[in-house]
Amino acid sequence: MSNILQSQLVRQSGNNGSGGPRLDSRAIQQLFVRYKVLALLLAVALIWIFFYFQTHGTFLKPNSISNLFLQMSVTGMLACGMVFVIISGEIDLSVGASLGLLGGICAIMDYTYHLPVPVIIVTVVALGILIGLFNGYWIAYLRVPSFIVSLAGFLAFRGILLGITKGTTVPLASEGLVAIGQAYLPITFGNVVGVVLFALLAFLAFKTRIGRAQHGLAIAPLWQDLGKLVIIGAVIVGFVYTLNLYEGIPVPVLATLIILGIFSFIANKTVFGRRIYSIGSNIEATRLSGVNVRFIKMMVFALMGLMCAFAGLTTTARLSAGSPSAGTLGELDAIASCFIGGASSRGGVGTVYGALIGALIMASLDNGMSMLGVDTFWQMIVKGSILLLAVFVDVISGAGSER
Repeated sequence: MSNILQSQLVRQSGNNGSGGPRLDSRAIQQLFVRYKVLALLLAVALIWIFFYFQTHGTFLKPNSISNLFLQMSVTGMLACGMVFVIISGEIDLSVGASLGLLGGICAIMDYTYHLPVPVIIVTVVALGILIGLFNGYWIAYLRVPSFIVSLAGFLAFRGILLGITKGTTVPLASEGLVAIGQAYLPITFGNVVGVVLFALLAFLAFKTRIGRAQHGLAIAPLWQDLGKLVIIGAVIVGFVYTLNLYEGIPVPVLATLIILGIFSFIANKTVFGRRIYSIGSNIEATRLSGVNVRFIKMMVFALMGLMCAFAGLTTTARLSAGSPSAGTLGELDAIASCFIGGASSRGGVGTVYGALIGALIMASLDNGMSMLGVDTFWQMIVKGSILLLAVFVDVISGAGSER
């Protein structure tokens, strides 16, 4: 076994100048791509085990797990949109400020103007999409770099939020809005959701096998797919059972799972999704092939704006108020989640589920360090170091492809 690993990672014919073996970056890239999800899940497991012992078991109690997934849901929503932005070769630094602004507008419409909940939700979602289209138009059609456009939004949207709230917290008056961020699914309904989710994943797995067989493509042994389904089923059962021990599946967590499914479908099964990857991989070749690159990029930012609206509604509902500081550093957590989840800083690479696992890693670190009473500055240092390490792994794993 050691000989196999050595042959994959070490190029015996080359030396690093000191007579020793030299690492083959192409082999590193292949191993990283092949076992990326496994490595991320292993990282989550190690983080949970570490905090479990450090907190004497408190970290993995049902109420703590429920709070962890609630905390992850907002970052996860932002990460689902951000991963498309990064895959397309762009960046968005304004999502935290957009989240805060849209959440503040939601609170003002409820507390000051007493508008019906459906009207508030539709208005906030529409404004989120408009913000995304505005950013996307400047980037795609006016050719202003996304870093500059989003940095301008980072400043302007936060300023607008401070102006409309006058720097004060605006409470929510409607229980319907509060339920968006604080309600839980009934236990029976949560069990049904788990069964439906497993059935859907099993259907997609076997549909993929049938499709590959019809096109004459290689198919993994049946026992491998069945083994994966058994593991997935065990994870779903553990997830639903643990949350049901507290109060059930939180509504924001269910919303995040639905978004995960929709965005994964867009990325893997639609022409729009394939074009996003194509733009990030080689924008000139994509343009020459007849794809409307500008429109695709603008739509990517519209999706990002939609996710900001959902995250803003969820954050305001969780806090039962619109806060002028809501969403602060939210863009950094979203970007870090994408890179930790395997997105490439060069564009063209990334997955929605990887971004969600990255968001879970970030939330686990936040939750665990907070429970241990770690100072805020240390928390920021740890998260910054992990982001740097994630991008470094991306750089060294992609070095071989540039040769």
